[in-house]
Amino acid sequence: MTDEQRGIIKLCISSGACSIADFSKNLGISVPTATKLVTNLIEDGFLQDCGKVGTSGGRRPSTFGLNPDAGYFVGVDIARQHFHVAISDFKGEIIFYIQDIPYVLEANADSFRGMCRKIREQVASSGIEWSKILGVGISLTGRVNPEKGFSLSYFVSDDIPLKDIFQRELEAPVTIENDSRAMTYGEYMSLGGSGDADMLFINLSWGLGMGMILDGHLYYGKSGFSGEIGHFPMLDNNIICRCGKIGCLETGASGSALTRWIKDRLKEGRRSSLWQTYSDNGDITLQNVLDAVENEDVLAIEGIGQMGETLGRGIAGLINVFNPGLVVIGGRLIVGRDYLMLPIRAAVNKLSLSKVSADTKIQFSKLGRSAAAKGDCLLSRAKVLNLL
Repeated sequence: MTDEQRGIIKLCISSGACSIADFSKNLGISVPTATKLVTNLIEDGFLQDCGKVGTSGGRRPSTFGLNPDAGYFVGVDIARQHFHVAISDFKGEIIFYIQDIPYVLEANADSFRGMCRKIREQVASSGIEWSKILGVGISLTGRVNPEKGFSLSYFVSDDIPLKDIFQRELEAPVTIENDSRAMTYGEYMSLGGSGDADMLFINLSWGLGMGMILDGHLYYGKSGFSGEIGHFPMLDNNIICRCGKIGCLETGASGSALTRWIKDRLKEGRRSSLWQTYSDNGDITLQNVLDAVENEDVLAIEGIGQMGETLGRGIAGLINVFNPGLVVIGGRLIVGRDYLMLPIRAAVNKLSLSKVSADTKIQFSKLGRSAAAKGDCLLSRAKVLNLL
């Protein structure tokens, strides 16, 4: 595929169906050249004639857009004890999604092969033939280097990148990505033409991660490990983080921090609907806490508020540094809704520079739990077609 053909594909992704004149104007090519390129892309199955569009006068021009049946992309979001699978058509529309497929991925080749079998089973159950899969995008928690294909959370071998193991088993081009960046890309692309060129995405789940869209592109950093906001050393709480450091933001604003905070309050004798579960099992899960939040348990709501205030301090710092147009908050803890958002905004208003934050919008994720899997599909499409 030539650069001009990729330009046509990218324009169709961002703008939908376009006329020959649109392609010519936006790509700076002649009408005959645009016509030839579009004809070739139709013959290759990537574009289709979308019919004529109305104008204020004169002949109505034909428009052309992506052919949804040109091929499909699979997105796989791997969590701690389960994974989610999405399938998108060539236009990027999600046509199949299933979440919470039980599976504990371990750092060995047999475990990866088992997951690949389950991925293939899910695609088969959707009715799509594997031969029509053009690419697979896989996101994982922790530090991931997409360029080299390694994950530090699921390390198998110095010589064999994780991406290569998946690619061999799935027999399709595979890209791997950090889950927060996949969520960021999915959310950004779902905004279509209304997306801000500078957007931060906060993944508030068991841990705390971040993805960045800067000047319209995903930002990776020198080694591909950017976005580790959870390990920003801003708290004076003397709590050891899972990274081994002390005072990381994640120790005060994350699902793990929330669960620990609730358990500490229960040990102190605080009243809560969670007490019986804690008494019976000697422990509670994050899902127990989030269920309690939705059931308006006072202690759980107080804990969500504590997380929001701490996270808001971190977001205030990010706004002062990046001056983004949009901050999106996603992840499992957004079930707290206003109990979470109000203290976040209060902290941001108090601690950020007003002239810097005046044009920053803060909102919850629109895609929810499907954000990473959808982002995986769209990232796979972008990388297979060399659009990034």
